[in-house]
Amino acid sequence: MRDTRESRLLLVLLVAIAFALITVDIRAGEESPVDGARRGAAAVFGPVEKGVATAVDPVANAIGAVRDSGDRHNRITALERENAALKARLGSDDRNRSRIRELDGMLKSAGAGQYGIKGAEVIAIGAAQGFSWTVTIDAGSKDGIARDMTVLNGDGLVGRVTTVGPDTATVLLANDPDFTVGTRLEKTGELGFATGQGDRPLAVQMLNGKAKIKAGDRLVTFGSRGSKPFVPGVPLGEVVRVDPAGGGLTRTVYVDPYVGFSRLDIVGVVVMPPRTDPRDTVLPPRPAKPKPIPTVTVTVAPSPSGDAAKPADE
Repeated sequence: MRDTRESRLLLVLLVAIAFALITVDIRAGEESPVDGARRGAAAVFGPVEKGVATAVDPVANAIGAVRDSGDRHNRITALERENAALKARLGSDDRNRSRIRELDGMLKSAGAGQYGIKGAEVIAIGAAQGFSWTVTIDAGSKDGIARDMTVLNGDGLVGRVTTVGPDTATVLLANDPDFTVGTRLEKTGELGFATGQGDRPLAVQMLNGKAKIKAGDRLVTFGSRGSKPFVPGVPLGEVVRVDPAGGGLTRTVYVDPYVGFSRLDIVGVVVMPPRTDPRDTVLPPRPAKPKPIPTVTVTVAPSPSGDAAKPADE
């Protein structure tokens, strides 16, 4: 296009329309009028993203080995068998060894919580869905994925599914400012609501303003009615700061999430919730505190003459 006054006016108009659509989309949230267009884009471009990711990544097809881990019958045995088979297929280079560890951790967490999961791989990040903290995964409606399913990995809560295409799905990450999840404090069971803050720790509003909370306390998801969008018991993070109690009905604490949202690779979508609430059982064991080594101090008193003490038989 030639640089004319008309072309410059057209460019300004298009930019203005784009910002207007972004503003409407952000303010409307899940009721956004462009949600239909987003789903259409997922259906059109999803297979392309998935195909490119598979072509350039020799491990991508292997992730499908855990796609069918949702059956309740002998679930843990099946997960262990699939995990062993996948390890044998992945090879031994450094990147694959790291991914094997991720997969192993995710399967152990799913087994501990009795979650039926579909394995998936992150193939794209946020820009296609606006300015939200989102990722695209290579599993969609053809794989049994539906909107408002919990997404986790071996570390804890990743997010929830928001948009689903035939071959791909969009996941809103737990650190997004529009993300909110119910929480339960380990042991005491105190309830709250966690909200994402981007690169900063999650802000958790505890419902009991007098709850006793300290740095290092751990939280898991409380779970939603019908387990959608959140199943219970998924590890969320550890408390790093507690606001002083001001006598109000609620209290805010700040939680460092277990999941590294900038390093996501292999994730699991929970397609079958647990029969019972796993409570704190999915949390990893706390590291054992080292036991102090006892020491013995011996003091030798000098003899009255100033000479070193001699053995009694001399």
